[in-house]
Amino acid sequence: MSKLDKTEVLAAFEKAYEAANGKKPEITAKSGWYSVDGGKNVRLADLVTLTEELSSGAAPAAKEEAPAKPAAKKAPAKKAATKKATPVTATKQQEYTVTKPNTDGFTAEEFWIKELAERDHDTRLPRGVV
Repeated sequence: MSKLDKTEVLAAFEKAYEAANGKKPEITAKSGWYSVDGGKNVRLADLVTLTEELSSGAAPAAKEEAPAKPAAKKAPAKKAATKKATPVTATKQQEYTVTKPNTDGFTAEEFWIKELAERDHDTRLPRGVV
């Protein structure tokens, strides 16, 4: 398997998605998985196949990217031909936007720090916490 350049693949996908749908996709990256407009998480190689499908116009983008239809495809995706994505630009500028998932609320560490600070007697934090 060839190495995929994340910036080139995401930029090409964004252009194909925008051409098919008329709006820019909201891409969320988390641990090597990418979620497009809050839909199903996919790998970078799957984004290449989605880009090819959007560019060819074979499949409607709304069906592929709709978060309300999680059971749209049950069969494993066929592997794409060994085509490489064409380089979009010579410079390595980010042409896509990646949002981080919402991190509001307590982490386990913050919870125990707050919980033990509110007690009347002296207690120690669990192992691994500060």
